[in-house]
Amino acid sequence: MGKTAVADIIIPTEFEKYAIERTAELASFGQCGIVESSPQFDTLAAMGGREVRMPFWKDLTAARQLLSDSATLTVNKITADQDIARIQNDAQVWSVNHLSEAISGDDPLGAIVDLVAAYWARTDEGLVVSSLKGMFGAASMAGNLLAIHSESVAGTTNATRLTGTTFVDACAKLGDRADRLTAVAMHSATEAALRKLDLIDFIPDSQGKPSLRQFQGRRVVVDDNLPMRAGTTDGTVYTTFLFGQGAFAKGVAPLGSDKIQGGFGTRGVELARSALDSDTHLINRRRYILHPRGVKFTSASVAGDAPTNAELETAANWVRVWENKNVRIVAVTHNN
Repeated sequence: MGKTAVADIIIPTEFEKYAIERTAELASFGQCGIVESSPQFDTLAAMGGREVRMPFWKDLTAARQLLSDSATLTVNKITADQDIARIQNDAQVWSVNHLSEAISGDDPLGAIVDLVAAYWARTDEGLVVSSLKGMFGAASMAGNLLAIHSESVAGTTNATRLTGTTFVDACAKLGDRADRLTAVAMHSATEAALRKLDLIDFIPDSQGKPSLRQFQGRRVVVDDNLPMRAGTTDGTVYTTFLFGQGAFAKGVAPLGSDKIQGGFGTRGVELARSALDSDTHLINRRRYILHPRGVKFTSASVAGDAPTNAELETAANWVRVWENKNVRIVAVTHNN
């Protein structure tokens, strides 16, 4: 007599596809265009190795020359540089015991399937925040940083807070490219301070979802994982980030085509059973790139095969290689 098993319910390739698509759909940084899925990066993520190198030609900068019948023209050249992104390899495993299902009268494995995409969306956003912390610790990103904060409460004024005026100053860090900034990510305390000033607009969503928040025409993302620290005296310093469309590129290598030898599933999604313990394990592996365009990851301080969040937050691992106006990210350190 046959019986329905976990393997009959979860099809690994479909599960992986679902998780990838739903992760992109649920990620707030993706919804507002900060993180942009890129077919080019999908291809790069599927390649071997630990990193991908993306060479580019730097712009021509030679000064204008005048023709003369007594002077020779100066010969100039075009130079190249490269952006570097690390390929991330991570995984997670969830386990369900037979008794948990029997006693609860529910389906804990089904709940895991429903929640896995939201879990990876939060994981991806954590990687974005860690990358931002590391990038803006690097000296090469100084041109994209507006530091107006005070380290003490006594020194806090409108000039040290994020307001309509200082936000314009932040946009001006990109000069004539400021119009490329389309979204802003801030701590909830900052968003609350701006709402008290009536500076946050609520725009009805065309799909009937909750109203979208905007600040000076830019989509607002609220994330309490963004940097917030105590000042050196008694102040609190927040960091707000402005982004252009596709400031971060994401590429995912599907792992669902190769079957696991001796097991059920694929490299991307594997199901395993510990019969004596009555445990069922669901293992989800990922290989992907999540990289800020134009700021290379040098891997100056990375111990393993992929950088940890702490290593992403290490300033020594980042160097801006694009012109600062072309890096679609600006940071503002401020008080509330």
